Amino acid sequence: MPFNRALTRLFILCLACAAACGQTAWKPLASVKPPEPPREFRGVWVATVANIDWPSKRTLTTDQQQQELHRIVDLAANTGINAILLQVRPTCDTIYPSELEPWSEFLTGKSGKGPDPAYDPLALWISECHARGIELHAWFNPFRSRHFEAKGPDAANHVNNAHKDWVRDYDRYKWIDPGVDEARAFSLNVIRDVVKRYDIDGVHIDDYFYPYPNDKDRFPDDSTYTAYKDGGGKLGWDDWRRDRINIFVKAMYEAVKADKPYVKVGISPFGIWRPGFPATVKKGFDSFVKLNADSRKWLNEGWMDYCSPQIYWQVTSPDQPFTDLLNWWSSENTKHRVLAPGLYTSKLDSSGKWAVDDILEQIKVTRANAGAAGAVHFSAKALLQNYKGIATALASGPYAAPALMPVFESCPGPAPAALKSVRCESGAKVDVLWAPPADARTVIIGWRLGTQWQWQIAPAAAGGAGMNSEKLDAVAIAPVARNGKLGSWSVFGR
Repeated sequence: MPFNRALTRLFILCLACAAACGQTAWKPLASVKPPEPPREFRGVWVATVANIDWPSKRTLTTDQQQQELHRIVDLAANTGINAILLQVRPTCDTIYPSELEPWSEFLTGKSGKGPDPAYDPLALWISECHARGIELHAWFNPFRSRHFEAKGPDAANHVNNAHKDWVRDYDRYKWIDPGVDEARAFSLNVIRDVVKRYDIDGVHIDDYFYPYPNDKDRFPDDSTYTAYKDGGGKLGWDDWRRDRINIFVKAMYEAVKADKPYVKVGISPFGIWRPGFPATVKKGFDSFVKLNADSRKWLNEGWMDYCSPQIYWQVTSPDQPFTDLLNWWSSENTKHRVLAPGLYTSKLDSSGKWAVDDILEQIKVTRANAGAAGAVHFSAKALLQNYKGIATALASGPYAAPALMPVFESCPGPAPAALKSVRCESGAKVDVLWAPPADARTVIIGWRLGTQWQWQIAPAAAGGAGMNSEKLDAVAIAPVARNGKLGSWSVFGR
């Protein structure tokens, strides 16, 4: 269950009772300064489109949906994941109640039909993640309006019906045309609505801008481009398309920051900007031309707080080497945004030739890169089904110790104030208590045994945490701001 005020009061009451039965108070240790705790962006994408990850079927009951939700969040916590990137808008529809767009068919089996019994899935995802010290980033697809896996008709208020003049059919999908100013503004309003109404930690978009071409037909935006030219526009077709996407990305970043400056904005572009960048990328998909996505510009301009390029090739790939691509993205990161490459962890399915060591090696390479700060795994299914033992390998290997998210310097805000009413007590176990702060989402707790520190991340609202050990000789706790900045330590010893 998520932590709430009642649970916090109950926890503190239990500890108070324990204190009355023989708890020993620890003393402040002003001379001890804990080391910097580990930091790493450890994310996982949870895709709702086509029921890739959640819900696994569009016919699940509310109870079954919530059981799957809890299973994913528990698995993330047990695996060492500290951020879930949840797809909340798969095809101009939603997994949350909205006055702008209908409920998604992939949630309930029918476009426009909400869960029954009713609940707010996004609100539950947020509360369950935060109760475990995990961030929840809302992942939007800005322009796709229908997936070929959709079976039923779209609701009357779906953009495909309400704004047919914006919509284009292309390669088994429907898309709202990014060249239509009103369509871009509509998608931006959907994002802002979520930012304003929900306590999310981040806004995220992926690699779908103009659609991936089928190499047979051109995306049918002739009328939109003609109207632009007739209005005096000077850009060529492809440059005009790129300019429309640039306008959207910049506007999205500025809008989120205007609404809630602490909310992180992340983009996961295709892993190759253009073949030849770097020179060892000898061939591959040209996202600058094919998707009209100038992702290098977005990173250079700082129109994101973190970048997760989908570097979906092995370290040993001869034509798209993972290490060289990561080095290139790092070299382009002139604004020093958080760089956490996307890893194709789902390649570990039974039909593929990838091995667990391929993913572990990518994590190792990323950690060795001074400009990188973590990784994001596609997708949750790979961890849920433990493809080739990857969830086990992460939990017992590189993610065995918990890690705070990196500091996001581009998200304004000071370090949080020192925690109040902090005390540490021991009896059968060691307990640390604090007054829940208003300016921190999580706390980091350090437990020292000899010269070794171990770490625990807890929700700041919990007000207390415990560890079953009589050998600890020091305990430290500090609040963590939404942007990752660390407050002052409170340290105690026996």
